[in-house]
Amino acid sequence: MTEKHGAVLIYDEVMTGFRVALGGAQSLHGIKPDLTTMGKVIGGGMPLAAFGGRKDIMECISPLGGVYQAGTLSGNPIAVAAGLKTLEIIQREGFYENLTALTQHLVNGIADAAKAHGVEFTADSVGGMFGLYFASHTPQNYADMVRSNIDGFKHFFHGMLDRNVAFGPSAYEAGFVSAAHTPELIDETIAVAHEVFKEMAK
Repeated sequence: MTEKHGAVLIYDEVMTGFRVALGGAQSLHGIKPDLTTMGKVIGGGMPLAAFGGRKDIMECISPLGGVYQAGTLSGNPIAVAAGLKTLEIIQREGFYENLTALTQHLVNGIADAAKAHGVEFTADSVGGMFGLYFASHTPQNYADMVRSNIDGFKHFFHGMLDRNVAFGPSAYEAGFVSAAHTPELIDETIAVAHEVFKEMAK
């Protein structure tokens, strides 16, 4: 449709880029956007951001073109060095298969823990990204999310944090598993989730 109407298709991969697949969400969707934006994941968590896309668009940017672009996250040597190493690591054979399996183990383990204690809960994941929902089914839109048990999430979040496991503080926030997380850490997290769900079920 964008090609038909001469519009520029921009994929915001700040959250999904290099987390769900080497080619980002666009590779899973089978779409080749005109431009792509990337966040700090491209620097292995360091303050770095990037964008790229079609040659004819990129050539509009200085020094080839007349559009000047600069930013606080552009070109820091330490962040770029971390980014180069990150790109090397994520291209290793089996990286995403291992990341996906680890993430699925986490969300399945937490879901099983909730079920064991009779707490209404569901979870989903893709690549290294996951969502935890205190609802009977996985939310498909904002309205579904608003109807979920936000207070239940708050109780879970604080219960986990009190036991030294930190998730994102908002029920609306995605979580991420990284290459730094080991199977042992995931198992410890699931064990702590059992404790929290047991407390919530009282």
